[in-house]
Amino acid sequence: MVKLIMLIALIIVVLSMLAMFIRIIKGPTLADRILALDAVGLQLMACVALYSIFIGAQYLLVAILLIGILAFLGTAVFSKYIDKGKVIEHDSNHHD
Repeated sequence: MVKLIMLIALIIVVLSMLAMFIRIIKGPTLADRILALDAVGLQLMACVALYSIFIGAQYLLVAILLIGILAFLGTAVFSKYIDKGKVIEHDSNHHD
């Protein structure tokens, strides 16, 4: 019974992830696309967690942490790109 509930939850999360991929492609603004990309990262973490519970493996928890770190970094980089127009600033004292 628990495996059936985990499988149903996994299917629901995958379907919501597909909806977020549509938002990434069709999003009206760049900010909407960034939020959808962040949501996909969270949903991917949920998929790995549910799959880990489904198969009874604990070693996938490290993968969840790695996905979370990468999703956060991606969101931060895209947000900085929206704000400043560039990701890496070479010299804060020198203005071109």
